[in-house]
Amino acid sequence: MSERIVLAYSGGLDTSVAIGWIAEATGAEVIAVAVDVGQGGESLETIRQRALDCGAVEAYVADARDEFAAEYCMPALQANALYMDSYPLVSALSRPVIVKHLVAAARQFGATTVSHGCTGKGNDQVRFEVGIQTLGPDLKCIAPVRDLALTRDKAIAFAEEKNLPIVTTKKNPFSIDANVWGRAVETGFLEDIWNGPTPDVYEYTSDPASGIAADEVVITFKEGVPVAIDGKPVTPLQAIEEMNRRAGAQGIGRIDIVEDRLVGIKSREIYEAPGAMALMAAHRELENVTVEREQARFKKTVGQRWTELVYDGQWFSPLKNSLDAFIGDTQKYVSGDIRMDLHAGRATVTGRRSESSLYDFNLATYDTGDTFDQSMARGFIELFGMSSKVASGRDQRLAEGK
Repeated sequence: MSERIVLAYSGGLDTSVAIGWIAEATGAEVIAVAVDVGQGGESLETIRQRALDCGAVEAYVADARDEFAAEYCMPALQANALYMDSYPLVSALSRPVIVKHLVAAARQFGATTVSHGCTGKGNDQVRFEVGIQTLGPDLKCIAPVRDLALTRDKAIAFAEEKNLPIVTTKKNPFSIDANVWGRAVETGFLEDIWNGPTPDVYEYTSDPASGIAADEVVITFKEGVPVAIDGKPVTPLQAIEEMNRRAGAQGIGRIDIVEDRLVGIKSREIYEAPGAMALMAAHRELENVTVEREQARFKKTVGQRWTELVYDGQWFSPLKNSLDAFIGDTQKYVSGDIRMDLHAGRATVTGRRSESSLYDFNLATYDTGDTFDQSMARGFIELFGMSSKVASGRDQRLAEGK
């Protein structure tokens, strides 16, 4: 049997051409792997048939939407994962689930190599190949664009020469990556960082200034995961989809950032993540109510490191696994309801309630019935400031002796 190569397949021009391009360059048989993570568009069956029509000897397709939402997006929500305090890891989260299916397909069909469509200047090449090396250390990796000189003009010419069943003339000015957690847009005129985004950049969100009435929503969490919206039970996937719809209608979740890429360059990125950003705002506020102060402070450090690891393609790393355990433990009491107003680009928390709340009304109130013993405050302040007081006395004594 000929050598076999598994290709991460989207159904678009570049990966459709890559099937024949790889076959001609290597002499190997190509197995196309398409993974649905909620990107929308064509059905998996349509994509599967196109892969076969373009020369793949096998086509592996997987509906991974529920898996992606529950096993990848929910941990990111629990970590409050925002790279550079802004980016909710839209693309970074989808790569490990795709890698998992690529390696599974390689095992199923006896492939020795895995291929992806990334360039040599982006983050995704690292995410794919580090993940593949970790889950399948015996597998080799190639990238047609990076390693086999597959440029877009060559792809168009190849598709026309081979009469492949793919549109070759229409070119979107943007590079777009989408899934249920959000949508990433780059290149084209956006590469000039002085240029503002035009309305056609956006698809998941409406204009925040559209003037539609506010939308009140109640999100119920259990151990850091949304389980109901307005009292109706939801799966993680349904929660994200519902909040994408409702928060997106209000223009929530638009992000315009110059981002520090793993490979050392800065790039301008536009993201839309209405559901992710609204759910994260609700989750953070519920943590404010239910997570102890010192634990919450340290969790921010852990969450930031978790986010950096995932951004850098280290989803399967030992450190990320260890941080998962800490974050999971912090979510033990993150259960309850958050009420939010969604309006004009903002998700504003207006109410919180939880049976595991650490908020004590009788301690917090300034009215009659206050149970806080204010006489304890004087001694607390003396002790809390003692080290600074002693150091200041030393500084003044030595300064006077000069």
